[in-house]
Amino acid sequence: MTDGDASGSGGGADGPDRIRSIAVHREDVASALEATLRSDREVVLRVTPPFSGRMRARLHALDADAPKVDGEGESGDAPAPIRVDPRDLVADVPPYPEVDETAADHPDADVETRRELHAEAVESWRERVRESVVSVVEIAVGDETREVDVTALG
Repeated sequence: MTDGDASGSGGGADGPDRIRSIAVHREDVASALEATLRSDREVVLRVTPPFSGRMRARLHALDADAPKVDGEGESGDAPAPIRVDPRDLVADVPPYPEVDETAADHPDADVETRRELHAEAVESWRERVRESVVSVVEIAVGDETREVDVTALG
């Protein structure tokens, strides 16, 4: 493949090296980060081809057992989608509030009150995440990484 060739995961007219910025929805970042921290699932924000200067990154759960789509992992003509770890999109990821912490902080509260307090703690955490989306992130382009601007929506 040559530098001008648009096939594969490299550059070219339609390659990921065209990307100057990605737009992410703040709620998608919070949801992806929460799922990543709370489960064994790998949840990312994914940018899919065809690539252009400004791209939208959307919530995507990776599943090793699922069939490959959008040319992922294939050596066809379409470049592979770019996956962005939600932890890379948040400055100073706050610790996720655990149920046991809420119970320890409010030992005299009844179960329903603890549930409400925990729900409030989780919403407060989500708000902190939504407000901490970075303005620049590194993305993988082939074997290299490069910085692109991040536009936070919502």
